Amino acid sequence: MSEQMNVDVAIIGAGTAGLYALREVRRANKSFVLIDTGPLGTTCARVGCMPSKVALHIGESWHVQKDFPRYGISGAEHLQLDTQQAWAELRRQRDKFAGAAAKGAERAAGEQLIMGRARFLAPTLLEVEQAHGKQQIQAKAVIIATGSRPVLPGFLQPFAEHCMTTDDFFEMDELPKSIGILGLGAIGLEMGLALSRLGVAVHGADMASSVGGISDPEVSKYALAEFAKEIKLYLGAPAELAQAEQGVLLKAGEQQVQVDKVLVALGRRPNTDQLNLAAAGFALDQRGQPLFDPQTMQMGQHPVFIVGDSNAQRALMHEAADEGAMAGYNAVQDTPVAFKRKTPLAIAFTHPDVVSIGARFDQLKADDILIGTAKTQSNGRSQVLSEHQGILRLYADKTTGTLLGASMLGMRAEHVAQFLAMAIQREETAHSLLQIPFYHPMVEETVQSALQDIARHIPDPAGLPFGLVLADA
Repeated sequence: MSEQMNVDVAIIGAGTAGLYALREVRRANKSFVLIDTGPLGTTCARVGCMPSKVALHIGESWHVQKDFPRYGISGAEHLQLDTQQAWAELRRQRDKFAGAAAKGAERAAGEQLIMGRARFLAPTLLEVEQAHGKQQIQAKAVIIATGSRPVLPGFLQPFAEHCMTTDDFFEMDELPKSIGILGLGAIGLEMGLALSRLGVAVHGADMASSVGGISDPEVSKYALAEFAKEIKLYLGAPAELAQAEQGVLLKAGEQQVQVDKVLVALGRRPNTDQLNLAAAGFALDQRGQPLFDPQTMQMGQHPVFIVGDSNAQRALMHEAADEGAMAGYNAVQDTPVAFKRKTPLAIAFTHPDVVSIGARFDQLKADDILIGTAKTQSNGRSQVLSEHQGILRLYADKTTGTLLGASMLGMRAEHVAQFLAMAIQREETAHSLLQIPFYHPMVEETVQSALQDIARHIPDPAGLPFGLVLADA
């Protein structure tokens, strides 16, 4: 074993969270090491948000021809799709994103980048196993940013040759003629729709009674009606696989279907199980996950912080970036500080999109809120974009009109989500937000309609029209 290395901060994991932590450590001019098992390149760039969006874009580009007859465009029957070339282009773009992320890590860490597997011997003492041997690293503070991996339950092992996760989904050379999807959260739903639009017969199963993590029953009703046009849905019952003469048999409730492949999209589990945390003295919960403060990212009283997918709290890239910055800052302070968390924001780019902003419907008490509703079929821009039907539900405090959260199914709802996240973060009310201009025709006008629906129940004390203020106010 080589001589022990001493540093101010050791960062385990060179993904999004780890790199944002490194930025803060470097800004404080502290010594560091960045440890990663490889391959470099963030989860988002390699197997997550970026290649999935390429798949959705390819699928929608091909699928758009269904609207041609509506506009008098003919000849679509002569178009052809080479799925092998399409998927090869997806991987080319994926490799570009991942390669840029990998180079960013190498550039940021320089000679302080250690490729190896780390484990804790004590709260601030690490052992790193590298190709040429083991090395100990003593740090004043440690940041865990080891990411996550797809969940693959044991009951699927007998059918492993037919199953894939997002880690190998994008490596397909040929698309199957049919596929089953286990789990219809954002990833399962996005990939199911992308494949359906590329001509694959898609059968999606989920224990939940809705899709995309939607908790609002009205939004769910619209989403199920729209997505059932493209995916055969098997909801509200356990799914299992059985042997078939060809492919595998997907069973859910009283329904079953034979499929060529199965995409397992049952979530991801943190890569903390090989860090030797319990033996090193860290407190764990019943699931074996470290206990930590979500506002400081600190684990107990130790100068150790856990961020990103590793803590299994807010597994989204923008959250990982924030948590990495919080931990990187706190790791070089004498006393960690608590940060205010940003408004929760989740988007499934499903075209029409599924979005959730702020407090979810199932987190609120019906007697305490007002719900403003706007249907996309009443929005001019949405009607121009497609014949899809959607809905926005905006939740506000019953007394003050302060915006609390929202859920939506709609075309280009990603932009509505970003707009509402800013409004909720700034604690806008229905009346204050109506004071900004809403250009016509835009999808964002659905927000204006929902706000007016709320404002009707909270009259302006001065009796002025919605959204207008006096010149001398």
